[in-house]
Order: sequence, then structure tokens, then C-alpha cells
Amino acid sequence: MAVHFSGDELAKRRAATCRAMIDRGLDGLLMFRQESMFYLTGYDTFGYVFFQCLYLGADGRMTLLTRAPDLRQAQNTSVLEDIRVWVDRDGVDPTVDLRDILEEHGAKGSKLGVELEAYGLTGRNWQLLSDTLDGFCRTEDASDLVSRQRVVKSEAELVYVRRAAELADAALEAAWQTTGAGAFEGDILAAMQSVMFAGGGDYPGNDHVIASGRDALLVRYFSGRRHLDADDQLTLEFAGSWRHYHACLMRLIRIGKPQERQAHMYATCQEALDDVMTTLKPGQTMGTVFDAHARVFDQAGYREHRLNACGYSLGTTFAPNWMDWPMFYADNPVEIEPGMVFFLHMILADSTADLGASLGETVVVTETGCERLTKCSLELVVK
Repeated sequence: MAVHFSGDELAKRRAATCRAMIDRGLDGLLMFRQESMFYLTGYDTFGYVFFQCLYLGADGRMTLLTRAPDLRQAQNTSVLEDIRVWVDRDGVDPTVDLRDILEEHGAKGSKLGVELEAYGLTGRNWQLLSDTLDGFCRTEDASDLVSRQRVVKSEAELVYVRRAAELADAALEAAWQTTGAGAFEGDILAAMQSVMFAGGGDYPGNDHVIASGRDALLVRYFSGRRHLDADDQLTLEFAGSWRHYHACLMRLIRIGKPQERQAHMYATCQEALDDVMTTLKPGQTMGTVFDAHARVFDQAGYREHRLNACGYSLGTTFAPNWMDWPMFYADNPVEIEPGMVFFLHMILADSTADLGASLGETVVVTETGCERLTKCSLELVVK
């Protein structure tokens, strides 16, 4: 079986989830987030693009409702034993199958939490489910119940995060070796992906960002490739992924001598990262960490060129993105705890001068501060 954690580890996670349900007065949880299913059972699939639901009762009983292509997927990658299949046919409503399962579990008249914030639960499917459960049971949004549990990583999880960081470092080294005047962006991406897949890594939760020229100010993937000029700038934002656990890096690579302003922008990113890492420790809030980032950029005169967030949690996430809860932004009250893993990104985009600067690292919170998991140089690399 392709289950990446011990049965005891998964059982502890489910027991903690059940306790959290009871504390909220919930009798069960309807999970639509693939991250929750993977975290609690090992179930690994991209079949969440269709209707599927994992029910976990406060008593610990579980039933997965999914489609036929994911029956063996669940059998081979999870500890689930009760797996039901809804049948594809014209006009089918799988929410009726789910209600029947809930009735078997004695959930009629109960109070159930639902993961409404889930890519696997479309608005249409939620409307169907809401109509089907109307009068059958009470529901409330419990999208954060498992997510809050997942944010602090166990020692077993940190082993995977550290391996993901090693893959990310290897990919950045490959990018540095491949980048230069005339280099093709497709070759740079291929070199990065090659070392990660050869190292046993996974596809990351979202596309890698690669952009050059005036597009180096962008922080999203877009389609199209170009060859680098002798005077150019390249932005890379990517993740190493191991067993779906992520470690991200972000870098500006300069082709040709950088302008004085761009060199200063990058140096300010280094200063901001240093201040953020100094601030990031148990007992601080996410908002306080963001303030450290903003203070450095604003004092350097870059207020209009910075973003309104400077990073987010990382863990086991599935497409379409690797970003996890919570995020660093102003006044975020979430308290930092040991075992949390974060991607810290310092980003400046000067659209007037068409200059970008970016520096991003993955860290784990320790008992006294934070530790860089990625080890590549923080200096501006000029090719």
C-alpha cells in the first residue's frame, strides 16, 4: 500500500479531529478537501475534481463516497475500509447516496460540519447537497477544522518537508547553471523539473513561475517561452514537493550587470527577509511578522512596489495551489507556534522602471525562532 505514514500516526490525527468536532458540538464532518482526506487517511488522488466526500463521525467511523476510478485508488493509498461508489449516469445526484450513507451512520437529526472552502465542492454540488440534507440534519461551515490541525507539523511530516527543501535547492542550482544570455526558458524549467523528478519528487500544487523581461514583475505562471537577452531579468518561484509536502523558493536572477536601483531593491529584499526571520518566533502573530516586512520596504521608499502579504503556511496541498492557511498580512491575529512551516516571500515590482526583485525562503518555526530549510545562497546571482 502506498500510505506514507504509520497507522498510529494517522489514528492520532483522526482522534484529534474527533476531539475538535466534539468541542464544537459537531456529530460528524463532511470532508471535501483533498488535503484533509490525505492527512487523516493517506488517500491520494486528483479525483476530487468530481463529487466525492469523506465522512468522519465523532465516534471515529469513516466512509468515503467516490467514483469507480477512485475505488482502487483509495484501497491502495489509504487506510479506508468502507468505500462506496456512486454510479455515473445522466441526471445522477450523488448527494442522495451521501444522505443514505449518513442515515446508516445514524446522522439523521444530527449536527454536521461541512468543508465549504474546498475545490472539490463546487457551488452547484453544494446547492444539491444543501437541498438533499434540508430537513435531514443541520450543517455548519467547518472548513477550518482540519486545516487548523494540519498547520503544526509532526516530526514525521517534517521529514518530508526537509526532503522537499533538498529538492528545491537542487532545482535552484540547476536553474543557475542553465540561465544566461540566450538561454531558453523551457530549458531552464526542464532542468529544474528533471532534478526534482529524478530525486523522487512529486508535481507541486501549482505551476512554477518563470518570467523574464518586463514580465519578471509577475508572480503567476503564464503560458509562453522566450530566450533571455544579454541584459535581462528572470523571476523564478517554485516548490520542491515530496509526498505532497512543499518547500518553496523564489529568486531574481540577473542577466548582465544590474542597474543600481535593482541592486538596491534586491538588497532591501535581503534586509526584509532578515527582519522577518528575526521576528518569526513562537508567541508572535502573523500580523506582527508582516509588519516587519512592510516596515523595511516602506522605510526604503518602496511602499507602492510591495505586496500586501509576505508569505503563507506550507504543507501537504493539492492542485490548484501550494498555498496553505494561514497567510502573513496586516493584523492577522493567528499566533505562531513551533512546528509551523512557512514560505516567506519578499517581492518588489516597480512597474515604472520595469524592474523586479524577489527573494523567498521556506522556514520551520522552532522553540526559540525559525530555521531555514532551504540552503542556497541568498545573494543576487548575476549571469
